[in-house]
Amino acid sequence: MRRYPQWLVKPFSPDGTARTVRELVGDLDLVTVCESALCPNLRECYSQRQLTFMILGDRCTRTCRFCAVDHGKPQPVRADEPVRVANAVQRLKLRHVVITSVARDDLADEGSGQFVAVVRAVRERNPGVTVETLVPDFHARRELIAQLMTEPPEVFSHNVETVERLTPAVRIQATYARSLEVLRLARSMGPGILVKSGMMLGLGEQPQEVDRAFADLLGVGCTHLTLGQYLRPTTDHLPVAEYLSPERFAWYEQRAYAAGFRWVQSGPFVRSSYHAVDAIDALHVEESVTIE
Repeated sequence: MRRYPQWLVKPFSPDGTARTVRELVGDLDLVTVCESALCPNLRECYSQRQLTFMILGDRCTRTCRFCAVDHGKPQPVRADEPVRVANAVQRLKLRHVVITSVARDDLADEGSGQFVAVVRAVRERNPGVTVETLVPDFHARRELIAQLMTEPPEVFSHNVETVERLTPAVRIQATYARSLEVLRLARSMGPGILVKSGMMLGLGEQPQEVDRAFADLLGVGCTHLTLGQYLRPTTDHLPVAEYLSPERFAWYEQRAYAAGFRWVQSGPFVRSSYHAVDAIDALHVEESVTIE
């Protein structure tokens, strides 16, 4: 039986809102990364009507060694998916929606067209909603990032996941440099959007390597960052090298702010879309202070 440090044990408390959200997602035949990736915050976020829709099916064409999402032959793209996501946003009365996907290397456009269709449908059905797209790397193909920017999100997110040295072992079919290029392209094509990335800690990284990643991310225009604890989904995945204490996460948060990030979420339970709406709220605070 797995034993976690005390700070990684969450108390169980039933919540009717969380159950309602789960039932609605099931009724509309939608997928959330919250469930597919075995997120430890699922009940907390669902109870606050915060969730991340995962489009393009629930089977990934890649086999990252940290991720619990199923991989294998993907399902056909469903033409009605944009409408179903838009309906869910409306019925849940969301003011901020996060949309992610599995990697779809089997498609000519790697799924970028479906992202555009979903974001457009969400906005048409839900005026005023803000959108975050948490995207795969699309092989850093400039034309695909440009396609995404035809319906630009308020927040463009892509995770480097870990430091450069560990990337080949953690993300077998991805590269650190490619992820940085995705973020650079997003910044250059969408100067008014927030550019965000996320990293897992506890895979064996060293502080100086994390600092280097901070500098690399800032260098390509990333201003928003999440840092969370890697948790091993199954024994078939990479083992945890270290469980970082909440104090260590606070230390890394201070270093990230000192390096120049505008917004940082850092803690054992933080995930890439955890409290995602806070980034938008923080921006509005910044703007109001600037105006005053």
